[in-house]
Amino acid sequence: MVFVLLGSGFYFGKCFLFKPKVKNIILMIGDGMGPQQIALAMQYAKQAPHSTVSDRTLNLEKLSKDSYVGLMTTYTYENLVTDSAASATQLSTGKMSRSEIIGIDFEGNPQEVLVEKAKKIKMATGLVTNTRVTHATPAAFAAHVQHRGMENDIATQLLELQPDIMLGGGLRHFLPQSLEGFEEDMPSHLRLKSKRKDDLNLLKQAKSLGYDLTFSKQDLQASTSNKILGLFATSEHPDAIEIHAHANDTTYPTPNLKEMTQKALDVLSKNKNGFFLMVEGGQIDYAGHYNDAGWLLHEMLDFDEAIGAVYEWTKNRKDTLVIITADHETGGFGFSYSKNDIPEPKPLPGKAFEGSLFSPLYNFGNIEVLDQIYTQKKSFATIFDEFDALPENQQRPSALQSLFNEASEFKISLEQAKSVLMKEPNMYYRKGHKYLDQKEWPVICDFKEFFTYGDYTRLNLLARAIAKDQQVVWATGTHTSTAVAVIAWGPKAVREQFSGIHHSTQIGQLIGAQLR
Repeated sequence: MVFVLLGSGFYFGKCFLFKPKVKNIILMIGDGMGPQQIALAMQYAKQAPHSTVSDRTLNLEKLSKDSYVGLMTTYTYENLVTDSAASATQLSTGKMSRSEIIGIDFEGNPQEVLVEKAKKIKMATGLVTNTRVTHATPAAFAAHVQHRGMENDIATQLLELQPDIMLGGGLRHFLPQSLEGFEEDMPSHLRLKSKRKDDLNLLKQAKSLGYDLTFSKQDLQASTSNKILGLFATSEHPDAIEIHAHANDTTYPTPNLKEMTQKALDVLSKNKNGFFLMVEGGQIDYAGHYNDAGWLLHEMLDFDEAIGAVYEWTKNRKDTLVIITADHETGGFGFSYSKNDIPEPKPLPGKAFEGSLFSPLYNFGNIEVLDQIYTQKKSFATIFDEFDALPENQQRPSALQSLFNEASEFKISLEQAKSVLMKEPNMYYRKGHKYLDQKEWPVICDFKEFFTYGDYTRLNLLARAIAKDQQVVWATGTHTSTAVAVIAWGPKAVREQFSGIHHSTQIGQLIGAQLR
């Protein structure tokens, strides 16, 4: 038996009698970020001829050098595959849950979530996301509802619990259904729309609770409050392709994930009792659902910039635990070798190939593809938003071809555009279903059961149209059961507990043990 005396506990083998504690906990979740998504960002950083990543090293890589790295399975009770709600609930409660449930275990009982635990011991708390603050992942750390779609109830519960910092999108769930009088009070970049079915004015309520309301990057940076509700978009934030296009525009109103994370750290660190902060890179998942490699790369780099902010804040500290993980993998992304455009044989300078040519049997992918993926000007979703906004008589294959080819280094033909727009009877039609209540469906010829989001399937078809040129393959339009990475940085006695292979409930229990 090994006996080691630690500053904060006695250690016998692998069993802590007194668990070592940290002052601050930062949980960073790349929604949909499997090992493949991490590899995409790392390959771009290291291999792209014109990589924009400083020193060709991701912040994730820098932080991981002094971390314990493990794997996490994400399955839920009685199911093979998770959604974000169940997975985040398991991370937040340490209990098994079911799909689409928020803050409730598999038996239907509400469980204490991490923000509740942290507040109980007088820690400051924060939630940061580039989706909606009421979306499944942030909600699972501060709310309890039967279904993730109950975002109006989630918004109400957020204000009941009162995390000190809430930054993201989702304004529509805080506005009363009657919007009279809001036009003159709100910034022009916000589209005023309410999703509520009542006249509760949660902004007014938040203000009465002491929140400083911020609706732009400029508002956020100017705030001196220790309690901030920042709602920067009606729904989710603009995608990271647009965010990066405005990186040097000081007048651009939407903060990026790094800027929100920095503000949260500045405010929460004032609490003498420490803090719990959850930061979500939520649109990694969106890009994965739509099989959009260019969008995915930009979201990964945006998340990595937020990791950089955390790394700079923590690197000289000994009182903080940082955990970087995912709730699941989305899309089944990967580069793959193919029989398309096989390279010509060529000589190599080494002795082993004297008198011979290097002749690969297949195309294993040219690294210049990484630059081409990065230079995508618009996400597939934005392209189709523009297409669908055209007058109906202009929504033709030629218009789609033009919109796409203007935005992408990878071009589609008119015939491919026609195929993307083709429809067939929906063999999985379900009346009243949020997505399946469509009599017609885009034509997808294989694994069609796994492309579940109606007309959004057109985006997946765009990905297939350029797959051979991108060297990219996708398995699905939904989630996979792929185990995800867990990267734990902090005091050795704490971070080493996260090494190895765990289930999401076990990771949740380890985090929860720090909040007692």
